[in-house]
Amino acid sequence: MDAPDTRTQLLDAAERLFAERGFAGASVRAITDLAGANLAAVKYHFGSKADLLAAVVRRVVDPITAAQSAGLDRLLALPDPPTAADLVEAFAGPLFDGMAEGDESRSRLVVAIVCDPAEEMRGWTGPAEDEVRARYLAAFGRALPGLTLDELAFRLRSVLAVTAVDRVGAANGDTDPECGPSGGGRARRWVITFLAAAMSAPATGAR
Repeated sequence: MDAPDTRTQLLDAAERLFAERGFAGASVRAITDLAGANLAAVKYHFGSKADLLAAVVRRVVDPITAAQSAGLDRLLALPDPPTAADLVEAFAGPLFDGMAEGDESRSRLVVAIVCDPAEEMRGWTGPAEDEVRARYLAAFGRALPGLTLDELAFRLRSVLAVTAVDRVGAANGDTDPECGPSGGGRARRWVITFLAAAMSAPATGAR
């Protein structure tokens, strides 16, 4: 089996360190040391530390985004409009698939994207993510007409956060082994059931 090329080694090292330390805490020197590369390699392959972060996130997020889009397409092609539970499963399911088999660094990276205050952690998104988010918000709006767009957007962000935190816990061994990557999907069912109920809860302030 061929050894990874320098670009892949840099991506692997950066993914691990951005996940563990955040954008500010992961220095270019630490990344190149872990990758066994020289400092100039980051500039040559990516341009800047922020560009390296974008490439790391794209590698993780692009397959998730594509699966979310495909799942929504399948739901919208059905004769009956999707329920909130259907939409939660289509949105959250690919997050489990993208953070499976003990990929602790990928789970931590998604948590970092949600929580890291660095502007660079929010500067990687592009039209694909914006389009999928807008399509899901529109679909949730039709399924849950009593919620404002702002509250729907908050709840959709919470779906991402809860799923990522659950995957980090499973990777760390903080949960029942049956909830981990080899647990037959029990945690996936639990999380999706919980999130479907949370998304469908009455609007804040409603009696």
